[in-house]
Amino acid sequence: MTQVRRATPADAGVLARLLWDFNTEFESETDDADVLAGRFARLLALETAYAVLAEDDTGPVGFALVTLRPAIWFDGPVATLDELYVVPHLRSAGIGTQVLDLSRALAREAGAPEMHINVDEVDADTRRFYERHGFVNVEDVADGRMLCYVGTA
Repeated sequence: MTQVRRATPADAGVLARLLWDFNTEFESETDDADVLAGRFARLLALETAYAVLAEDDTGPVGFALVTLRPAIWFDGPVATLDELYVVPHLRSAGIGTQVLDLSRALAREAGAPEMHINVDEVDADTRRFYERHGFVNVEDVADGRMLCYVGTA
């Protein structure tokens, strides 16, 4: 059974390894996991960032990273889902939904009425995932761009 929880700075190394796996899976340029771990530790010590970690009896299986920024048009911050990853062999098992649900709940607790997500236009599976969870693309579609999806926190 998968458990999903808010990560702590002590989880920085685990989160860094998952992000490194995510980036290398998609052949994205990435820093080494130890560099990412230092960044996660720094971010998770702030009130303006949090991570969600999914674990099962085999270990970590997914995560999300959310940052909060001040906004003039709301009393609370805007939440940005910077990363969401589930290990490949467990995709389509509901773990991404669990991670997203807790990420949104924590954003609401922080006073964020809205969450933004940037998605590669060509990533149809990811776009369908967020659309299934109520997010709407607010960008015109043009080849090779990042699209901004917006939904309630």
